[in-house]
Amino acid sequence: HVQLVESGGGSVQAGGSLTLSCVASGYIYIMAGLRQAPGKEREGLAVIVTRDSTTYYTDAAVKARFTLYRDTARNMGFLRMSGLQPDDTAMYYCAASTVRDGGEWRLPSRYNSWGQGTQVTVSA
Repeated sequence: HVQLVESGGGSVQAGGSLTLSCVASGYIYIMAGLRQAPGKEREGLAVIVTRDSTTYYTDAAVKARFTLYRDTARNMGFLRMSGLQPDDTAMYYCAASTVRDGGEWRLPSRYNSWGQGTQVTVSA
């Protein structure tokens, strides 16, 4: 069972930036960033394939402001977020899977390891 430890959340003003970090304790096939706002379902934002660092984003709007990347040597992933808006306020999660074929990456069911979550709050 792979453990994930997250860090980097906090409070920022609209237009600000944050970088979330996630370190994995062992082998993972993919690592993703997801978030859950109050009253909403958890949603996938971006995923990276560790083998070749291929990255996918849930839509063009996320891709324009968020960047998911890895430090292979340290087995870490980073979600760089810029141009943050109040609508981005949510609990952000790092998730990973050791399974190659496990379904739609945007869905929480795709992952078998989860970080503890980190709160991001954006004020107007």
